[in-house]
Amino acid sequence: MYSFEVERPTSVADAAAALGKDEAQALGGGQTLIPTLKQRLASPSVLVSLAGIADIKGVSVDGGTVTIGGGTTHGVVAAEAGAYPALAALAGNIGDPAVRNRGTIGGSLANNDPSACYPSAALASGATIVTNSREIAADDYFQGLFETALEEGEIVISVKFPIPEAASYQKFEQPASRFALVGVYVAKFADGVRVAVTGASEGGVYRWSEAEAALSGNFSADALDGLTVSGDDMISDLHGSGDYRAHLVKVMTKRAVAAAS
Repeated sequence: MYSFEVERPTSVADAAAALGKDEAQALGGGQTLIPTLKQRLASPSVLVSLAGIADIKGVSVDGGTVTIGGGTTHGVVAAEAGAYPALAALAGNIGDPAVRNRGTIGGSLANNDPSACYPSAALASGATIVTNSREIAADDYFQGLFETALEEGEIVISVKFPIPEAASYQKFEQPASRFALVGVYVAKFADGVRVAVTGASEGGVYRWSEAEAALSGNFSADALDGLTVSGDDMISDLHGSGDYRAHLVKVMTKRAVAAAS
């Protein structure tokens, strides 16, 4: 690694000011950024730790919406987001206990790793990402591999999740990392079904519109029988080919529907 300064603000305003410095970068739980620094794939001059900002932590429920602070760890989401069982279950299966007790939902969404779990939950749920300056619909937030709509200095303050009638996340995980080789999140709302896929596409998390249309008319695994998924533009690596991941997309979607039904 190399030399850098660390700022530890205790308010969102102070954090935003610190992020205005040259080559400053926000640090959430550090589960992605610290390994990146060790490999010298990033070289910020200032790390702005968000760990001391109490206002961006915690889980609350208001009517049909679960709001989770951006600084809330996966472990806390798993323990306290019971009003949205599928989301709590997803959080409880991220990484291992060390990762769940350090990693944060805001850090995961800001990083937008193509194999991360939370992006599929946000996209399938039609969540709203609240920053220190605006609110961004999940459909507008994710913009490709490690790319989001966040601008320089923006901090994920909270994420608002509408609670669906039924939902499930099914992950075919890579055993060593426990990242999703393919993960599918299905959420059924009164006005239709949303299906989000992570771990598969070279473009990052995406909605499978054909499955959404089929399931909105018939919410059962059988409704997917006539659909096919192309291996084109799917990730192909030592863990699996594009065609293999395409096959898994349909398999995991069927499992998610069956679990949610």
